[in-house]
Amino acid sequence: MSINSDTPIQYLKGVGPKLGDVLSKRGISTIGDLLEWYPRAYEDRRALRNIASLEAGQVVSIVGRVTTVRSMNLGRTRRKMYEVVIADDSGRVSCKFFRVPYKGYFERFEVHTPVRVSGKVTFYRGRIEFHHPDVHPLGEDEENQDQLIPLYTETEGIRPGKLRSIIGMAIHKIIEEPEEKFKDPLPKWIKEKYQLCDRAQALKEIHCPPNHLGSEYLNFLSPAQKRLIFDEFFQLEMLMAANKVEVQKEQGFPMQKPSPRYKQLQKQLPFQLTSAQQNALKDILKDLCEIHPMHRLVQGDVGSGKTLVALLAAVYAADNDFQSCIMAPTEILAEQHYKNAQKFLTSIGLNVALLTGSMKAKEKEQVLLALEAGKIDLIIGTHALIQEGVDFHSLGLVIVDEQHRFGVEQRHKLKQKGGSPHFLVMTATPIPRTLAMTVYGDLDVSIIDELPPGRQPIVTRKVFENKRDKVFNFMCEQIEKGRQAYVVYPLVEESENMDLKNAIEEVENLKSTYPQVHFGLLHGKMKAQEKEEVMRSFRDHHLDVLVATTVIEVGVDVPNANMIIIEHSERFGLSQLHQLRGRVGRGEHKSYCVLVLSYASSEESKQRAETMERFTDGFKIAEVDLEMRGPGEFLGRRQSGLTGFRLANLVRDVKILQNARNAAFEIFKKDPELKEPNHQALKSLLLHAKKQVLG
Repeated sequence: MSINSDTPIQYLKGVGPKLGDVLSKRGISTIGDLLEWYPRAYEDRRALRNIASLEAGQVVSIVGRVTTVRSMNLGRTRRKMYEVVIADDSGRVSCKFFRVPYKGYFERFEVHTPVRVSGKVTFYRGRIEFHHPDVHPLGEDEENQDQLIPLYTETEGIRPGKLRSIIGMAIHKIIEEPEEKFKDPLPKWIKEKYQLCDRAQALKEIHCPPNHLGSEYLNFLSPAQKRLIFDEFFQLEMLMAANKVEVQKEQGFPMQKPSPRYKQLQKQLPFQLTSAQQNALKDILKDLCEIHPMHRLVQGDVGSGKTLVALLAAVYAADNDFQSCIMAPTEILAEQHYKNAQKFLTSIGLNVALLTGSMKAKEKEQVLLALEAGKIDLIIGTHALIQEGVDFHSLGLVIVDEQHRFGVEQRHKLKQKGGSPHFLVMTATPIPRTLAMTVYGDLDVSIIDELPPGRQPIVTRKVFENKRDKVFNFMCEQIEKGRQAYVVYPLVEESENMDLKNAIEEVENLKSTYPQVHFGLLHGKMKAQEKEEVMRSFRDHHLDVLVATTVIEVGVDVPNANMIIIEHSERFGLSQLHQLRGRVGRGEHKSYCVLVLSYASSEESKQRAETMERFTDGFKIAEVDLEMRGPGEFLGRRQSGLTGFRLANLVRDVKILQNARNAAFEIFKKDPELKEPNHQALKSLLLHAKKQVLG
């Protein structure tokens, strides 16, 4: 049979059904999948070192013998850390693993077993050690002694040597042997412009690296790596460019009339807009005048004034005879926006309404009739806005708050209420600019990176458990002055119920220790209505302290709350800590954020706490967070399809990302329908990207 990229993996010589099953469990079903299973690192066997000569940051290979194999619990959790200690004539070094590569991995190592260790040297707590290196017994796979050896993710049921052998066979069958030349989807001009090698050469050399390029491969700077990293970014950016083309085909509602009330509101404001707010508004008004609908993201840190920008856009739409809606993720946030809108807009003659699920039927009916009759200029609500029976008279502007809390389908439904209205997304989750290009690549982005004048920075301090009493005494002093506070506990996956019980017990302890203070409790097991009631009691100052076991609702505005204590802060990520800290510092009072660390905290946890002490700028914190955790964890579930890069790294490869984006958008500028003969391979690539990202 003829062999090509789509051939099932079991038909490759040397594989067969049994090994085919092992590979398919790793997501490798075809020969093409195998060629795209890139090495995770390289071992330079020409650079064999002894333990005494190791320095932090080096990627090295050493040979030694096992002296210890053990596992231990990490703090109070059920997670384990595994350690294999290796010695040679010059010293000993610890290899630590925080997860098991596969079942039976550590059982291979007995004391005195000779092994080869390859990986990056780390400096931790005053010692040199390896974290998750490649360790295998000598003699198991010792061909090619003096070469640059690709290292693949450890897989039970297949030895590294065997894997290299079948990848070599795949390269021979697909790239070297065929009479027909391997088809490269990239047009020649892109390869020339961005100095990229052919895909066939890249696929061959990523698995069989030329020895003289050792240093380039170890630092992800080889021609093969650059080309394949470009391809990964390019596929995603093609999708973004195609989406943008689709939007530009839509007929929108150009809003070109002058807006006297827009100018009137700006004059009436008791403060001046920041230059970042003014720039965002310029972008929005320019988009609203276009015949194609706006698709813009306004990204701003907590308290940067995004809501006011959205309200001004709604005023502009009203003066052009269009209705607007703001969709918020929770009722309490919708109410908050409604109060702000009333404060600013009713005085200039705009009709503002609220629509939520908990409204009484008669009240809701009145709002819906007024909305359909065109008597409401701006309606604010939750997902109730997209339900059947909600009809607009002339919906021209859709504003979505905290966009990642809504599914694509919900946003689509809301857009359908008005044909093709202008679409504005607001998010308070700071994302580094480079990442915003990727996550929101089909939206135009405006960034509000300036806080209004007069806002005091939040004093942030990390403390250990032994200072807890001192922290709570300080909290009581603030409450005596009339202030309010939050106390946050994390929920840990392994033992959600236990942590919840602890929080309930903790509230009782706090009540008996500080009887003069009114405490409330908010946790994930409560019904939505109960949560809303507790938040309302806190907002209306019937409670002094809100104890929460889940992340407090994003954006809830309680200006009188000026202190937040985050217990076990080592269990939160940087972006979570920053979002939590944003709950305070919203009023005129000096505000405090205290990060309580347990003694079992890792160095990384302490680094996170120190980052919080050093920086208040959410964008700077997001950059540090991205560097510390990598893009996969940083993005979480926000956008499927973005974390599946095999080689590309959004921090390290930002220049290649920019090039891939420019190339993708340039292609769609030249050929929006991808009709040209030399763009047909790109059309297939785009269909593949849609399938991957959208499923």
